[in-house]
Amino acid sequence: MTSTSVAVIVGGGTMGADVAIVFARGGWRVVVVEPAAERRQALGSYWTVELDKTGHGAAAGAMSAEAKMDDLAWDNVAIVVDCAPERLDVKRVVFETAARLARADAILASNSSGFPISQIVQGLPHPERCAGLHFFMPAHLVPLVEVVSSAETNQETAERLMTIMRDLGRVPVHVRRDLPGFLANRMQHALAREAFALIEAGIASAEDVDAAVRFGFGFRFLAAGPALQRDHAGLDVHCAAAATMYPSLSVATQPSSELRDRVEAGRLGMKTGAGFYDWTPETIAAERERYQSALAAALDIIADDLPQIRPLEDHR
Repeated sequence: MTSTSVAVIVGGGTMGADVAIVFARGGWRVVVVEPAAERRQALGSYWTVELDKTGHGAAAGAMSAEAKMDDLAWDNVAIVVDCAPERLDVKRVVFETAARLARADAILASNSSGFPISQIVQGLPHPERCAGLHFFMPAHLVPLVEVVSSAETNQETAERLMTIMRDLGRVPVHVRRDLPGFLANRMQHALAREAFALIEAGIASAEDVDAAVRFGFGFRFLAAGPALQRDHAGLDVHCAAAATMYPSLSVATQPSSELRDRVEAGRLGMKTGAGFYDWTPETIAAERERYQSALAAALDIIADDLPQIRPLEDHR
């Protein structure tokens, strides 16, 4: 990447604002397209605060926000990342516009967590330069990024994205087929299905389920994923345990009533003041501070295993 290369992030909400930080910390010039004036005007102060926390405060000077994609200078745009609201019609407009305005060699990527990239770009010219680029909240703290290939995505596009993400200090994984949920969310939802089935059956409370994950196997996952952890413990032990447990694990094909009932009652979590737990503005602020502090501390623990942010290279 050169110092003139630009990353365009479409959508300045929670995900887009943090994805912009990831690129800015790596030396990219970043433009966020956010049509809502109030949100657009708030981005600058948010970036300054978050970048100062990691000693990258100067990077805020290379970040800006615009209202429309058509208002940008596109000559040096090397990548476009869609962080627009999770609506297929909106995302298709983003990609149609980017395909019209961006250089032929620019990568077009989507942070969608629900729509396969093949569905978003269906009918667009040059789908070979399009891929999923799925970050996890908060994007500037969680190192993992999924690079998702469709049947049309060429290998060069995927490899360029993997290299860019490593150079930005992220940990990219290549998902070679854009099936629903990609990689990490499929595993996460498999866990959640069993967790909510146990709560629904009265075997454990939500608090006890959370504690079992945080202070049990989830604690170990910081050091080793499921395959490596099995090598530590012994494959024979886990194979025997699997044979015992798998017949009784949940195979539900619909969300648990523990989720459905709360959604129908408007208990959506912090956004409505109640979910599995009850929330006030004060407890929300305290929990978010605790959560982000824990993630920052976890990053210190695994720092030696993370790619380092590299000097500027040419990814154009």
